[in-house]
Amino acid sequence: MWRRREAALAALAAAWPAWSRAAEPGVSEREILIGQSAVLSGPLGLSLQMFNAGAALALADANARGGIGGRQVRLVSLDDELKPDQAQRNYRTLLQDPGVFAFFGGVGSGTIAAVTPLLRDTGVPLVGNFAVADSVRQKARGAAYFIRAGYGREAEKLVQHLSTLGVERLAVAHLDNPGGTEVLALVQQALKKRSGKDLLGAVAVGNDGSQLAQAVDTLARLDPQAVVMFLSGPPVAQLMEGLWAKGRSPSFYGMSTVAGEKVAATLGARLRGLAICQTVPYPWSGADPTARQFQQLCDAAKTPVSYTSYEGYLNALVLLEALRRCGKEPTRAGLHTVMRGFKGRVGGLDLDFSDDATGSRFVELVQVNAQGKFLR
Repeated sequence: MWRRREAALAALAAAWPAWSRAAEPGVSEREILIGQSAVLSGPLGLSLQMFNAGAALALADANARGGIGGRQVRLVSLDDELKPDQAQRNYRTLLQDPGVFAFFGGVGSGTIAAVTPLLRDTGVPLVGNFAVADSVRQKARGAAYFIRAGYGREAEKLVQHLSTLGVERLAVAHLDNPGGTEVLALVQQALKKRSGKDLLGAVAVGNDGSQLAQAVDTLARLDPQAVVMFLSGPPVAQLMEGLWAKGRSPSFYGMSTVAGEKVAATLGARLRGLAICQTVPYPWSGADPTARQFQQLCDAAKTPVSYTSYEGYLNALVLLEALRRCGKEPTRAGLHTVMRGFKGRVGGLDLDFSDDATGSRFVELVQVNAQGKFLR
């Protein structure tokens, strides 16, 4: 009897290390599985495809070097078309089959707001983001961790710059959605705080270009010195062309939602006076070692160097560093602990999550020329 019991205990002890390594969902002896639900199709999916291309470079490079604690890090992505209900279904699917360890690369205010209760209920962390409103970030605090600076920080940077230039007649063109309304309020708040003045006016534009003609007419009547654009896609260039056609030539300032290279491709030699907020450092830098490594990986993989692909790359580097800090046997609770106390410098971004849902405050303005090149 004693011999049989000792043999059983010995067998259990021998099996324990292997069992314990596979006990945490999404973690096996060979890999750590990460899930993503994001808009990956249609016009809105183009940016996220580039974001994911940059993230893939970081993951592939880390895996080629042995992964994290000997485990490969694998990303499984599902398309939610930026629809909150589909995002909820995707998150549940990823939790059940294949059963992911954590989530990465969340996109959109509506989708993140919709899945935040699920993140809290399950205790599964979400690391990284793209285009998420400040208010949604705060509601998701402790469940999700956002790397790029918030829209409030972008608004502060823009207003500071424009005030320095002596611009007093400032208007805003924003997306006709809750996020756009929030950004409008943030710009107004920053302007009031700095100068005590109000905006000259504001116009709302649908992401599909609806209400564009009315917006152009209104801005032409207001005749602002500068227009801050919280827009994306074709309406950016269309708004600029519309004002030029009416004899108005304000300076244009884009929030980070504006893809400068696409505007340049549309306008060509007509492009002038466009500056854009960027929330990650200059990806073409020859001095920064992280940027140089990124450029080399892009060259080898035939991936375009861009702010969007670099943002995906840096977001993935943060995730990888957090996984390393979790130790040999990562747990979801451990990843939360690491992220809540995460401080450090990753690729030129000074990150500190100890007092906020957002780690970075980095924002800089860059000019876009007719060739689609960004000039600092």
